[in-house]
Formats: sequence, structure tokens, C-alpha cells
Amino acid sequence: MTTAFHSRRFGVAALAAAGTVAASLAVVALMASSSPAHPVQPGVKPTVVLVHGAWADSSSWDAVVQRLQNDGYTVVAPANPLRSLSGDAAYISSVLVSISGPIVLVGHSYGGAVITNAATGNPNVKALVYINAFAPDQGESVLQLAGLNPGSELPSAITEVPYNDGSTNGTDVYIKTADFRAAFAADVPARQARLMAITQRPVTLTALTQPSGPPAWKAIPSWYLVGLQDEAIPPATQEFMAARAHSHTVEINSSHASLVSHPATVTNLILTAIHATT
Repeated sequence: MTTAFHSRRFGVAALAAAGTVAASLAVVALMASSSPAHPVQPGVKPTVVLVHGAWADSSSWDAVVQRLQNDGYTVVAPANPLRSLSGDAAYISSVLVSISGPIVLVGHSYGGAVITNAATGNPNVKALVYINAFAPDQGESVLQLAGLNPGSELPSAITEVPYNDGSTNGTDVYIKTADFRAAFAADVPARQARLMAITQRPVTLTALTQPSGPPAWKAIPSWYLVGLQDEAIPPATQEFMAARAHSHTVEINSSHASLVSHPATVTNLILTAIHATT
């Protein structure tokens, strides 16, 4: 891996420089809280919002979407920008505000950090569901949590690519194609994992290093799926975050891509959250 990624992984103190993030997330929370609450009516099914993580896109939820739709649920799977934690959370928050009625909000991987921020202050979000996901506390970054325990294959599997979007220079982080299956999707068929590697969407280094704002899991009940064969986020880290959030936890023998390799189990956990809260 490159020096830039390595230095940020172990230089956690440098994250304090991004102090404006918490303020911007507070604005997002205020906007969300100003939206009128929609009381849950008996028999009204919630909208399920699925937020993908880094190195994936909304199609990673395809098998889960199909199952939820077969059960009669409205599903929204927005494209997570993967540009900055504050900006990504603001975008998903705007999606949530546009939805009438109760919401069950689901995040995979980095998407867990996004929903942790996007749901704060929104009374319509009745449950959070974390799928092999980051659930940061205030002030923590994804990169900080990623280095909490040994065992992740990501440090040696990622590569950094400079980009310019016409106004800003930055760094995109990819998983090397040759390492993608081992680090991200070990229990996904090889042909499918190769396709996922080729079509992966990068996340910016900025998004991985920005500190998180006030966590929604302190006020909203949560569920957590731990992948015991996860080579991206060590299971010990997932278990720590789930316990801290007082999440209802299910453990399965899956890779990081459990939403692809075990869609029925992922769907069942979402349904459990729905039935418990709406």
C-alpha cells in the first residue's frame, strides 16, 4: 500500500483537523428534525432504504431488494456518493426527508458510517440495520476503526489513485482487482467477484478519514450482522461496534460481501428489525 494510506491509518491524531465535519452534520440533523414526523399507522409497511458501502454500488443489494419487494415492501437503494462522510450523509439525509412514513435504514460497510450520521434527528427512521458495517461514535473515522484490531486484508489490498474533478484534487482508494475476492468477497463465486472488482466504485481518502458526527444508534434501535469470515472489517471490530450500540446481533460465516453471498439471511435480519419497530 502507499505511504499516504499507511500514514493516515496510524496517524489518528491528524483526524482532529477536520473539525468542521461535526458542524455540517449538525446542520443536516437540524434539517431532518424540522421535517414533520409521520405517525406509524397499523398495517403501514415502512420504506426500506439500502445504502451501499465503498468498492460497491447499489446493485450489490439486488438479491435483497428482490426479496423485500416480494414481501410487499417499497425499497430505495440510492447511489452513495463515496466522496466525503459529511457530504454522503447529507445526501442520504435528503433522500430520507423525501420519504413519507416510517423508514428502516440499512447500511453495508462504509454505508454504516453514512447511515449513522444521516439518520440523526430524523423521527421517521425507526430502525438501523448494520451489515458488516462501520458504526462509529462521534469523532471516530472509518480508517480509525478499520485499524482497531488486526486481521484486515485491506491495507495490503488497496491502491490509491489521484483524481481531479475539475475543481478539486483528491485521492480515490480502490481494492486491487487481483486481491478483491480475497479481501472483500471470498464466499462469492469467482466469476461474480471478478465482475464486482471491475465495476467497483472507489471511495475517497477524505471520506475514510473524516470524523463522524453524533451517532443515530444512540437514539434509534439497531440490528447488526457480523461476518465471522470477514477479511475487510475484522469480526472483533464488528462485535465491538455492535455491543457498543446495543445492537441485536446475528453472527454468520460470511465474507464482507454478505449481502451478495447470504441475501436471505440479510433480508431476514431486516425483516426482524421491521417487525420489532413498526
